[in-house]
Amino acid sequence: MTSSPEILEIIRRNWLDIQHRMQAAVERGKFRDHHPKLIAVTKYAEPEWIEALVELGIRDFGESRPQQLAERKDWLAEVDNLIWHQIGHLQRNKVRPVIEAGAIIHSVDSWRLLNRIEEISGELNHTTHLLLQINISGEKQKTGFNPDEFLSGIDRIPSYSHCHVNGLMTMAPDTEDEAVIRNVFRELRIIRDRARQMLHENLELPELSMGMSGDFEIAIEEGATMVRIGSELYRDLTL
Repeated sequence: MTSSPEILEIIRRNWLDIQHRMQAAVERGKFRDHHPKLIAVTKYAEPEWIEALVELGIRDFGESRPQQLAERKDWLAEVDNLIWHQIGHLQRNKVRPVIEAGAIIHSVDSWRLLNRIEEISGELNHTTHLLLQINISGEKQKTGFNPDEFLSGIDRIPSYSHCHVNGLMTMAPDTEDEAVIRNVFRELRIIRDRARQMLHENLELPELSMGMSGDFEIAIEEGATMVRIGSELYRDLTL
Protein backbone atom coordinates (compact mmCIF):
# COMPACT_ATOMS: atom_id res chain seq x y z
CA MET A 1 0.00 0.00 0.00
CA THR A 2 1.63 3.22 -1.15
CA SER A 3 0.37 6.72 -1.87
CA SER A 4 2.09 9.23 -4.13
CA PRO A 5 5.03 11.11 -2.56
CA GLU A 6 3.24 14.44 -3.12
CA ILE A 7 0.06 13.39 -1.31
CA LEU A 8 2.03 11.70 1.46
CA GLU A 9 4.05 14.86 2.03
CA ILE A 10 0.99 17.14 2.15
CA ILE A 11 -0.81 14.90 4.62
CA ARG A 12 2.35 14.44 6.69
CA ARG A 13 2.70 18.21 6.95
CA ASN A 14 -0.93 18.61 7.98
CA TRP A 15 -0.69 15.75 10.47
CA LEU A 16 2.42 17.19 12.12
CA ASP A 17 0.76 20.60 12.33
CA ILE A 18 -2.31 19.08 13.99
CA GLN A 19 -0.15 17.16 16.46
CA HIS A 20 1.65 20.37 17.38
CA ARG A 21 -1.64 22.22 17.86
CA MET A 22 -3.05 19.38 19.95
CA GLN A 23 -0.04 19.40 22.26
CA ALA A 24 -0.16 23.19 22.58
CA ALA A 25 -3.85 22.94 23.53
CA VAL A 26 -3.03 20.34 26.20
CA GLU A 27 -0.43 22.68 27.68
CA ARG A 28 -2.86 25.61 27.69
CA GLY A 29 -5.60 23.61 29.38
CA LYS A 30 -6.04 22.12 32.83
CA PHE A 31 -5.68 18.48 31.76
CA ARG A 32 -1.97 18.10 31.12
CA ASP A 33 -2.03 14.40 31.93
CA HIS A 34 -4.30 13.82 28.91
CA HIS A 35 -3.02 12.47 25.64
CA PRO A 36 -5.96 13.11 23.28
CA LYS A 37 -6.45 10.60 20.49
CA LEU A 38 -6.79 11.82 16.91
CA ILE A 39 -9.52 10.02 14.98
CA ALA A 40 -9.00 10.54 11.26
CA VAL A 41 -12.38 11.14 9.65
CA THR A 42 -12.41 9.53 6.21
CA LYS A 43 -15.98 10.22 5.09
CA TYR A 44 -14.90 12.30 2.08
CA ALA A 45 -11.32 11.07 1.79
CA GLU A 46 -9.96 9.56 -1.41
CA PRO A 47 -8.49 6.06 -1.04
CA GLU A 48 -4.98 7.38 -1.70
CA TRP A 49 -5.35 9.85 1.14
CA ILE A 50 -6.34 7.05 3.50
CA GLU A 51 -3.34 5.06 2.33
CA ALA A 52 -1.15 8.02 3.26
CA LEU A 53 -2.68 8.16 6.74
CA VAL A 54 -1.98 4.45 7.20
CA GLU A 55 1.63 4.96 6.04
CA LEU A 56 2.01 7.71 8.63
CA GLY A 57 0.96 5.29 11.36
CA ILE A 58 -2.56 6.55 12.04
CA ARG A 59 -4.71 3.66 13.23
CA ASP A 60 -7.99 5.25 14.38
CA PHE A 61 -10.45 6.02 11.58
CA GLY A 62 -13.91 7.54 11.79
CA GLU A 63 -16.74 6.95 9.33
CA SER A 64 -20.27 8.36 9.27
CA ARG A 65 -21.89 5.78 7.00
CA PRO A 66 -22.13 2.15 8.16
CA GLN A 67 -21.83 0.68 4.67
CA GLN A 68 -18.71 2.67 3.86
CA LEU A 69 -17.22 1.79 7.23
CA ALA A 70 -17.70 -1.93 6.53
CA GLU A 71 -16.31 -1.59 2.99
CA ARG A 72 -13.22 0.28 4.11
CA LYS A 73 -12.62 -2.09 6.99
CA ASP A 74 -12.60 -4.96 4.48
CA TRP A 75 -10.35 -3.00 2.11
CA LEU A 76 -7.78 -2.42 4.88
CA ALA A 77 -8.19 -5.83 6.50
CA GLU A 78 -4.51 -6.66 6.09
CA VAL A 79 -3.40 -3.59 8.08
CA ASP A 80 -2.78 -4.51 11.71
CA ASN A 81 -4.32 -2.74 14.69
CA LEU A 82 -6.84 -0.54 12.88
CA ILE A 83 -9.68 0.75 15.04
CA TRP A 84 -12.87 1.92 13.36
CA HIS A 85 -15.20 4.49 14.88
CA GLN A 86 -18.82 4.99 13.80
CA ILE A 87 -19.15 8.75 14.32
CA GLY A 88 -22.28 9.63 12.35
CA HIS A 89 -25.94 9.22 13.19
CA LEU A 90 -26.78 5.51 13.38
CA GLN A 91 -30.21 4.17 12.52
CA ARG A 92 -31.41 1.12 14.41
CA ASN A 93 -31.72 -0.90 11.19
CA LYS A 94 -28.00 -0.27 10.45
CA VAL A 95 -26.68 -1.49 13.78
CA ARG A 96 -25.71 -5.04 12.79
CA PRO A 97 -23.01 -4.25 10.18
CA VAL A 98 -21.39 -1.72 12.49
CA ILE A 99 -21.21 -4.27 15.31
CA GLU A 100 -19.96 -6.95 12.93
CA ALA A 101 -17.18 -4.55 11.91
CA GLY A 102 -16.19 -4.24 15.56
CA ALA A 103 -16.50 -0.45 15.49
CA ILE A 104 -16.62 1.84 18.50
CA ILE A 105 -19.89 3.73 18.20
CA HIS A 106 -19.71 7.42 19.16
CA SER A 107 -23.26 8.39 18.28
CA VAL A 108 -25.62 6.43 20.55
CA ASP A 109 -28.32 9.07 20.86
CA SER A 110 -31.26 7.30 22.55
CA TRP A 111 -32.16 4.47 24.90
CA ARG A 112 -33.96 2.77 22.00
CA LEU A 113 -30.75 2.70 19.99
CA LEU A 114 -28.77 1.46 22.97
CA ASN A 115 -31.33 -1.31 23.49
CA ARG A 116 -30.95 -2.35 19.85
CA ILE A 117 -27.16 -2.41 20.13
CA GLU A 118 -27.46 -4.56 23.24
CA GLU A 119 -29.82 -6.94 21.43
CA ILE A 120 -27.63 -7.41 18.34
CA SER A 121 -24.43 -7.57 20.39
CA GLY A 122 -25.99 -10.36 22.43
CA GLU A 123 -26.95 -12.28 19.30
CA LEU A 124 -23.37 -11.97 18.05
CA ASN A 125 -21.86 -12.72 21.47
CA HIS A 126 -19.91 -9.48 21.20
CA THR A 127 -19.17 -6.62 23.60
CA THR A 128 -19.72 -3.31 21.83
CA HIS A 129 -17.78 -0.29 23.02
CA LEU A 130 -19.70 2.95 22.63
CA LEU A 131 -20.24 6.53 23.69
CA LEU A 132 -23.52 8.24 24.45
CA GLN A 133 -24.18 11.37 22.41
CA ILE A 134 -25.41 14.31 24.47
CA ASN A 135 -27.10 17.25 22.76
CA ILE A 136 -25.69 20.00 24.95
CA SER A 137 -26.63 22.87 22.64
CA GLY A 138 -30.26 21.76 22.34
CA GLU A 139 -30.25 22.28 18.58
CA LYS A 140 -33.18 20.52 16.90
CA GLN A 141 -31.07 19.47 13.91
CA LYS A 142 -28.72 17.53 16.20
CA THR A 143 -29.59 14.19 17.73
CA GLY A 144 -28.56 13.07 21.19
CA PHE A 145 -29.78 12.71 24.74
CA ASN A 146 -31.08 15.75 26.49
CA PRO A 147 -28.70 16.16 29.48
CA ASP A 148 -31.50 15.73 32.02
CA GLU A 149 -32.80 12.68 30.15
CA PHE A 150 -29.35 11.12 30.28
CA LEU A 151 -28.77 11.80 33.96
CA SER A 152 -32.20 10.60 34.98
CA GLY A 153 -31.63 7.28 33.20
CA ILE A 154 -28.02 6.46 33.95
CA ASP A 155 -28.95 3.83 36.51
CA ARG A 156 -29.89 1.66 33.49
CA ILE A 157 -26.34 1.56 32.16
CA PRO A 158 -24.85 -1.17 34.40
CA SER A 159 -27.63 -3.53 33.29
CA TYR A 160 -26.34 -3.72 29.70
CA SER A 161 -24.22 -6.86 29.62
CA HIS A 162 -23.08 -6.63 25.98
CA CYS A 163 -22.43 -2.88 25.84
CA HIS A 164 -19.55 -1.06 27.43
CA VAL A 165 -20.19 2.68 27.75
CA ASN A 166 -16.74 4.23 27.36
CA GLY A 167 -17.82 7.84 27.68
CA LEU A 168 -19.76 10.70 26.14
CA MET A 169 -19.76 12.57 22.83
CA THR A 170 -21.07 15.93 21.70
CA MET A 171 -20.87 18.41 18.84
CA ALA A 172 -20.63 22.16 19.25
CA PRO A 173 -22.88 24.57 17.32
CA ASP A 174 -21.66 25.93 13.98
CA THR A 175 -20.66 29.34 15.27
CA GLU A 176 -17.63 31.65 15.40
CA ASP A 177 -18.37 32.45 19.04
CA GLU A 178 -15.63 30.63 20.94
CA ALA A 179 -17.35 31.22 24.27
CA VAL A 180 -20.42 29.31 23.08
CA ILE A 181 -18.28 26.46 21.77
CA ARG A 182 -16.24 26.30 24.97
CA ASN A 183 -19.35 26.24 27.11
CA VAL A 184 -20.72 23.21 25.23
CA PHE A 185 -17.51 21.24 25.73
CA ARG A 186 -17.21 22.29 29.36
CA GLU A 187 -20.81 21.29 30.03
CA LEU A 188 -20.21 17.79 28.63
CA ARG A 189 -17.32 17.33 31.04
CA ILE A 190 -19.46 18.58 33.94
CA ILE A 191 -22.26 16.16 33.01
CA ARG A 192 -19.75 13.29 32.82
CA ASP A 193 -18.40 14.17 36.25
CA ARG A 194 -21.91 14.37 37.68
CA ALA A 195 -22.75 10.96 36.22
CA ARG A 196 -19.64 9.49 37.82
CA GLN A 197 -20.72 10.81 41.20
CA MET A 198 -24.22 9.42 40.80
CA LEU A 199 -23.07 5.89 39.98
CA HIS A 200 -19.76 5.97 41.86
CA GLU A 201 -17.40 3.15 40.82
CA ASN A 202 -19.97 1.59 38.49
CA LEU A 203 -19.45 4.19 35.75
CA GLU A 204 -16.03 5.59 34.87
CA LEU A 205 -16.81 7.19 31.48
CA PRO A 206 -13.15 7.95 30.74
CA GLU A 207 -13.67 9.15 27.16
CA LEU A 208 -14.93 12.55 26.02
CA SER A 209 -15.24 12.63 22.23
CA MET A 210 -15.60 16.28 21.32
CA GLY A 211 -13.98 18.64 18.87
CA MET A 212 -13.60 18.54 15.11
CA SER A 213 -11.40 20.34 12.58
CA GLY A 214 -12.71 23.80 13.44
CA ASP A 215 -12.77 23.56 17.22
CA PHE A 216 -10.58 20.68 18.40
CA GLU A 217 -8.15 22.96 20.24
CA ILE A 218 -10.92 24.38 22.42
CA ALA A 219 -12.21 20.85 23.04
CA ILE A 220 -8.79 19.67 24.20
CA GLU A 221 -8.46 22.67 26.52
CA GLU A 222 -11.77 21.56 28.06
CA GLY A 223 -10.77 17.93 28.54
CA ALA A 224 -11.41 16.08 25.26
CA THR A 225 -9.78 12.64 25.08
CA MET A 226 -10.79 12.06 21.44
CA VAL A 227 -10.97 14.59 18.60
CA ARG A 228 -12.55 13.80 15.24
CA ILE A 229 -10.57 15.52 12.47
CA GLY A 230 -11.17 15.35 8.74
CA SER A 231 -10.72 18.49 6.64
CA GLU A 232 -7.62 19.73 8.46
CA LEU A 233 -5.84 16.49 7.56
CA TYR A 234 -6.60 17.04 3.88
CA ARG A 235 -5.84 20.75 3.74
CA ASP A 236 -4.28 21.73 0.38
CA LEU A 237 -5.73 18.64 -1.30
CA THR A 238 -8.78 18.82 -3.58
CA LEU A 239 -11.91 17.64 -1.79
